[in-house]
Amino acid sequence: MAKKKAQKAAAETGHWGEGGELHQRSKKGDQPLTTNQGLVVADDQNTLSVGPRGPQLLEDFIMREKITHFDHERIPERVVHARGYAAHGYFQAYKSHAKLTKAAFLQDAETKTPVFCRFSTVAGSAGSPDTARDVRGFAVKFYTSEGNYDLVGNNMPVFFIQDAIKFPDLIHSVKPAPDRDFPQAQSAHDTFWDFVSLNPESMHMLMWVMSDRAIPRSFRMMEGFGVHTFRMINKKGESQFVKFHWRPTLGTFSVIWDEAMKISGADPDFHRRDFWNAIESGNYPEWELSVQVFSEDQANEFDFDVLDPTKLIPEELVPLTPLGKMVLDRNVDNFFAETEQVAFCPSHVVPGIDFSNDPLLQGRLFSYLDTQLSRLGSPNFHQIPVNKPKCPFANFQRDGHMQMEVPTGRVANEPNSLDDGSPRENAMAGFNSYHAAEAGEKRRLRPESFADHYSQARLFWISMSDPEQRHIVGGFAFELGKCNEAKIRTRMLGHLANVDQSLSDRVAEKLGMSGQADTIQPRVPVRDVQPSKPLSQDSVAPESLQGKKIGLLTTDGIDAKLLDAIATAAKKEGATLAVIAPTRGAIHTSDGKELATDDFLAGAPSVLFDCVIVAPSAGHAEMLAGEAAAVNWVRDAFAHLKVIGFTDSATGIFEKASVATDADEGVISIDSSTLSEFLKQAKRHRIWDREPQLRTL
Repeated sequence: MAKKKAQKAAAETGHWGEGGELHQRSKKGDQPLTTNQGLVVADDQNTLSVGPRGPQLLEDFIMREKITHFDHERIPERVVHARGYAAHGYFQAYKSHAKLTKAAFLQDAETKTPVFCRFSTVAGSAGSPDTARDVRGFAVKFYTSEGNYDLVGNNMPVFFIQDAIKFPDLIHSVKPAPDRDFPQAQSAHDTFWDFVSLNPESMHMLMWVMSDRAIPRSFRMMEGFGVHTFRMINKKGESQFVKFHWRPTLGTFSVIWDEAMKISGADPDFHRRDFWNAIESGNYPEWELSVQVFSEDQANEFDFDVLDPTKLIPEELVPLTPLGKMVLDRNVDNFFAETEQVAFCPSHVVPGIDFSNDPLLQGRLFSYLDTQLSRLGSPNFHQIPVNKPKCPFANFQRDGHMQMEVPTGRVANEPNSLDDGSPRENAMAGFNSYHAAEAGEKRRLRPESFADHYSQARLFWISMSDPEQRHIVGGFAFELGKCNEAKIRTRMLGHLANVDQSLSDRVAEKLGMSGQADTIQPRVPVRDVQPSKPLSQDSVAPESLQGKKIGLLTTDGIDAKLLDAIATAAKKEGATLAVIAPTRGAIHTSDGKELATDDFLAGAPSVLFDCVIVAPSAGHAEMLAGEAAAVNWVRDAFAHLKVIGFTDSATGIFEKASVATDADEGVISIDSSTLSEFLKQAKRHRIWDREPQLRTL
């Protein structure tokens, strides 16, 4: 009965397209969708391509007009990825990878290739907070001996849409509403969820965005992915498909949602400050670059399409092959000149790296260059120092706005016989596209192999630990609860039921909408999938304090022996210790020495630290217990599942915070000789078993 009801509703309101998206049925008097020239558009979902899995065609003026207009919407701030932060460093291969690729920067373990790496949020403006729930950009510019190579990815391995023609719609849906210009840097509103609920291809990406992956602890503790399938080609002309992965050596960690919201208020620059301070103190962030390598024959055997950007390849199918490491060891000298003016383009490749027919990638190859022309005001943006290759470059491109070079000679064309010193093409050393045979009808359509929108979303869900699943449920409930239109909530619950019935039921219960999910028929049956352990942050997280921050709340007269023990332990574990006192001025230790504090109570809530210690002196304990900020310091740390160490003098604060000093294994009594248990528990990052007792909604 429910299925017939849903089918009837679909027949009344529209039809599901070839890509799985819901097309609204035109009514008499409706304004037709047209180009800017008034041409009625027949298909606004798919780019014109050669066959269902072939390359996209430059003649697609509808796609080009739509994306060109979108690229030029903002001047000078980036339309997306506006909130960014970056640093310089180097990449070094572990060994020669000549069998895989002829790319020069992957041939010699002795070569250090300069890089510039930029991290960013996607939806918010340049002034939005760092800890918004969002995808994070992860873009790396390699200044190789053969030219610049830009690996432009995200901290999630998949994306919302399958075809680049839908990118303007996606971003318009998540940006502030055009009539009111809010909400900022948020997806918790009707326009976004209306769009994705009408595009089932988004379901896998939504699982990632509603997970902890969307609220990383630090740029230094964040994975990166190339998203698309690329090719690598060796000197013999042999081609393999690859997927790129960046893995942080510190491990991958996140904050929890309530914590993220409070951090946004306490320090909207939380990720920037953490990143800058780490590099300035010599704790250089490091990632390992790996690839999944597979042949075209292997790809044809998978039960998903590797050209579909909403799909990933489980590592159980294709394990990672490590290529080398990236170390970021120098902050920028000028934020605008470098971080703001850097221009990344997926089309910037070097010999040995080539593209696939991924339709989203194909659109990006056009869009990024067009965006840079608008944002940086000139085709000469490559002359800006941060964009300039570090190898020699020469061609016959001339003049233009902001021309900084001074070309000489009378010849500006090729071929020519007038200037023997002018640059010449080189068939042997130059870039050659892989000779892939392509055939098919010229059509706008989505390949049938892209039609499974739920199986990998289910793969992600069943791969999560219990805490991670709780957070995904909470993410969906929070975001959908902000939608005023009930039809959007019931539609999304229907999609979630196709992913996993228990997921849908749990979200519906939190929304007070049990039994109200729409029935949505998948275009193809949802596959039976097995969990993939690497998809879970919790399952692979190292137990370590390396790169993390310990907050010590104390007062004048702090036990000098205890302070020394904590500082020594923090240094040994590779953690940073911050001493927090009621006021900003210096305090004195029990042996009379002056101690400069790192911050003060009102300016450093416990949300800014990974684990905390509360250790007032006996003479000032009562005073500290009378401060609401100190009570909230403990209360929030407990609510955010942090490990808390305390001295006997701190028990009054715990009583006022209603936190039992024997609440669980994460609340630990310490002194200068018993820090080991605190350190052991703090390496766990969170006390997840505490959470069900604290949050039932």
